[in-house]
Amino acid sequence: MTDTAAAPSAKAGAQPPPEGGPRRSYARMAADESREDYSLRYAPHSFRRWSPTMVASTALGGIAYLADFAIGASIVFTYGFTSGLASILTAATIIFVTGIPIARACAKYGLDMDLITRGAGFGYFGSTLTSLIYASFTFIFFALEGSIMAQAMHQAIGLPVQVGYLVTTLIVIPIVFRGMGALAKVQAWTQPLWIIGMVLPFLVLAFEAPDAWGAFGSFGGTEGAGSGFSWIGFGLGTGVALSLIAQIGEQADYLRFMPAKTEANRRRWNLAVLAAGPGWVIIGAAKQLGGAFLAFVALEAVGKTHALEPITPQIEALRPWLGSFALPAAALFVIVSQVKINVTNAYSGSLSWSNFFSRLTHRHPGRVWYIFLNLAIALTLMEMNMFAALNKLLGFYSNVGIAWITVVAADLVINKQVGWSPKYIEFKRAYLYAVNPAGFGSMVIASAVSILAFFGLFGRYAEAFSTFIAAGLALVLCPLIAWATQGKYYLARPNPVNGPEVAVADVTATHTCAVCETAYELPDIADCPVQAGPICSLCCSLDAECGDVCRKNPAAGPVLMPLPTVRTAV
Repeated sequence: MTDTAAAPSAKAGAQPPPEGGPRRSYARMAADESREDYSLRYAPHSFRRWSPTMVASTALGGIAYLADFAIGASIVFTYGFTSGLASILTAATIIFVTGIPIARACAKYGLDMDLITRGAGFGYFGSTLTSLIYASFTFIFFALEGSIMAQAMHQAIGLPVQVGYLVTTLIVIPIVFRGMGALAKVQAWTQPLWIIGMVLPFLVLAFEAPDAWGAFGSFGGTEGAGSGFSWIGFGLGTGVALSLIAQIGEQADYLRFMPAKTEANRRRWNLAVLAAGPGWVIIGAAKQLGGAFLAFVALEAVGKTHALEPITPQIEALRPWLGSFALPAAALFVIVSQVKINVTNAYSGSLSWSNFFSRLTHRHPGRVWYIFLNLAIALTLMEMNMFAALNKLLGFYSNVGIAWITVVAADLVINKQVGWSPKYIEFKRAYLYAVNPAGFGSMVIASAVSILAFFGLFGRYAEAFSTFIAAGLALVLCPLIAWATQGKYYLARPNPVNGPEVAVADVTATHTCAVCETAYELPDIADCPVQAGPICSLCCSLDAECGDVCRKNPAAGPVLMPLPTVRTAV
């Protein structure tokens, strides 16, 4: 039997798997972990060789994007400084609070956002919908960042914007193709240049236009909103800023490689997870306000349309000191920033599409092939000039994104603490119900109601505060449904091997999969009555012929099969 999956080479000394069903071989592309990075499975301790500081710095390098500049400027230009400031800070607070438990879970269990979602209330197939939501986030923001880069290349060298869209798409492929190792190098090498480019415009304005900060504080926007506070403007602006809430998923794609927390690294581990997880939004909120300020300063000289394009305010800010070199310097900064984020967008999108299609088709040709799907959709959005409809598109997306993230956070913080949800994250198909109403049902209801509110069905104020409706419903419904069902739909059958005891078990013990004949660490293994032995999580996902015997009839085979073991170092 030939299929493709992400699998490392079999460990030396592995005992032969028990006789059972057909074997699976791996396509060369999908079996290369330098490219796959355990894209559909638990990241083993043997692969997590980076220090907490290295993981955190790499993750934070991916938030160099300038969409924050465009989003912040758009919010303040539309709703005025006072309402815009309140919107940005409120959204940042919500994103930070919901991101803390998610970041800690991803780092602790070595799982990406999709696998966390499975075990945090959505079920095996229920999380398929959130894979689409996450994939949408990656290609929407790839398109937004690509548009900004194309604008920079147009101003710098006169490249037609439509051609620039194609160039910005193609330039990231060689980096993303090579996986996390290449991404880490790109983020590290470009970070000093990015920091200089980020700080310099504000330093110039501090000397050349010191009164601009005071004038900015009384800015009433360009749409007649006025400089005072408006509840409608606050609600709508917060909705736009909250479109970034799914960024925690991209942070999780790095955090899953965090080494195990020990007494020796406990302090550094906690700080790194906090900084690289929810901590990104502190920098993000500062960039939104900074981008709005740069756009405000450039507004009179270049007009609203160009002021909202991050490249133009950069040029105007640098011109007093750099003169004719302001344009190439600003263009270089924009291009570096956009490459740093779009390699992350493309990488995370490939992971999300891999998870989505592996469950629907029971096939996995390799993460790298889904890079092209994600980039094709992003390129189409760029060619459709999505930048012109920025506020409306992001405001709509927020209703779905915040419902999803709030449900996952509610499950981790509430349901797991009171016992309505298992204390650990179970992500393997062999132990999960297809759909768990606690998470999936909560998200669908919260999203549906908030989207109806967003389109004005419940009045003007409900429209403005639709994202708050989504978050509130998700936060209430998830524990309510879990309580009403008494957590029945979290586990289809118990997992005594790597369930509650996994924290104290030797998780570095490896077991040979009966299907692919490769050794994996304990958390990635399930017992399979069809194979009469252990099976790795990906082979289990790709099996289209087992009929889910283990879940539908747990008594069909032993709950715990004898697992041949090989010991490996962390």
